[in-house]
Amino acid sequence: MILCRVLYTGTMQGPSQIDTFITEWAVTGGSELANTQSFVNGLCALLGVDAPKGSQADDAHNDYVFERRVFQDNGDGSKSFGRLDAYKRGGFVLEAKQGSDADREAAKRGESDFFGKPASEKLKQGTARRGTPGWAAAMFKAKGQAERYAKALPLDHGWPPFLLVTDVGHCIDVYADFSGTGKAYTQFPDAARFRIMLADLRDDEVRARLAEIWTNPLSLDPSKEAARVTREIAAHLAELSKRLEKREQNPTRVADFLMRCLFTMFAEDVKLIPEGSFTVLLEKLKTRPENFVLQISALWAAMDTGGFVGALGDAGETVRRFNGYLFKDQSVIALEAAEIGLLIEAASHKWNHVEPAIFGTLLERALDGKERAKLGAHYTPRAYVERLVMPTVMEPLRADWAGVQAAAASLIEADKADEARAVVEKFHGQLAQIKVLDPACGTGNFLYVALARMKELEGEVVSLLSELGDVDYVLGLSGHTITPENFLGIEINPRAAAIAQLVLWIGYLQWHFRVSGEGRMPP
Repeated sequence: MILCRVLYTGTMQGPSQIDTFITEWAVTGGSELANTQSFVNGLCALLGVDAPKGSQADDAHNDYVFERRVFQDNGDGSKSFGRLDAYKRGGFVLEAKQGSDADREAAKRGESDFFGKPASEKLKQGTARRGTPGWAAAMFKAKGQAERYAKALPLDHGWPPFLLVTDVGHCIDVYADFSGTGKAYTQFPDAARFRIMLADLRDDEVRARLAEIWTNPLSLDPSKEAARVTREIAAHLAELSKRLEKREQNPTRVADFLMRCLFTMFAEDVKLIPEGSFTVLLEKLKTRPENFVLQISALWAAMDTGGFVGALGDAGETVRRFNGYLFKDQSVIALEAAEIGLLIEAASHKWNHVEPAIFGTLLERALDGKERAKLGAHYTPRAYVERLVMPTVMEPLRADWAGVQAAAASLIEADKADEARAVVEKFHGQLAQIKVLDPACGTGNFLYVALARMKELEGEVVSLLSELGDVDYVLGLSGHTITPENFLGIEINPRAAAIAQLVLWIGYLQWHFRVSGEGRMPP
């Protein structure tokens, strides 16, 4: 999110104004129509961005307004229209709801709403009161409504990259789809941080992220930074690979050695080993290259079994055991000082930003003399891979998920929250058992993108279960959740198959640490 602060040049409000905004809006409730526009205008002032403009009679001029009209074809020759609570062309559709903590008092007073529905009935159904299954269902319904409105926008507007669903004065849920297809609005930036509570606006990073949604939304597309970092890393590896293959005359040994190096770089950036410790060790070894083989092999032996590594840090460090095949072979190729320098250059990048969907292809070419000349010029971009993943894997799953959400919402409205939880649990259980097979997997790009998209869907399912109060089920997910074991590949090239395994695990760990925090091992 440092990128947000670099790109955004607006003027945000200070701590006192932020506290005032939070305090004033925290006590509101009840009327979304009365409060939405004031809330959005106040939020814009807080973020230092322009507020929506006045609406004109001709919708062709209404690119950033409240209550923009959209028309939807009903399929029978007729059209229906709706109004977007707030809209910014090329940026977002905002759909507002307003829950309330005051429904219980209204029920006691015997009040009814504008349509004559008693507050006691609303309270029983939990349709508005925050923290109830009804509130959770209302927020998911609001997201679906925002998607339908986005679909109804004029074709030349395209799909907005963001959907914002706000419970006015309480929270803002952020969903993004940078593909331009409108088929994959997922929690942004991830399942742990997509919901911005009012108090979160005190965080500079959160406000910067929201400001970018208003002023430069496409800058938040993580694939752009990931592609740049990945290309730079691959260039360093290609140069080192070229030198080592010329000396070693054993491309497979070189490939295996470099894969262990790169995973160690990833491990230090996500704190699986002490942060920065591998880079510091490389810098020391650059001045004493004769010790390189001994100290790196000792590090990898400890990573394979777990244990103390005297070469890490000033007094040594204990590292976790890395279960799997990667460090069973601890052979190390002796490097010259300049070659260690190339490893240091590669390690200087943030490896938790590497895009696995293209990294496998770039790495394979970096390790293949015939393909090295094409490095960075030809690869399969993630967007291309998603053109296969979305229709074959995700669209059927998301169609099923939409049906499950509708069924759960109906059960909640019928005061059957336990049955609603059971419906969602069943779907999650089925999702966690799905196997994806790529019969010619190469370096695993298709499998990785499928994993990433399925984990995003699983995040939405788990979020709904949490909001429905299904605490015991969520806490017990370690036995049935989507992992790399759900993704299978067939490949005749042993090197490509090994890279595919690495790509899947790096991608899975990136997702896990984004959601759970760096350094926290997955179950």
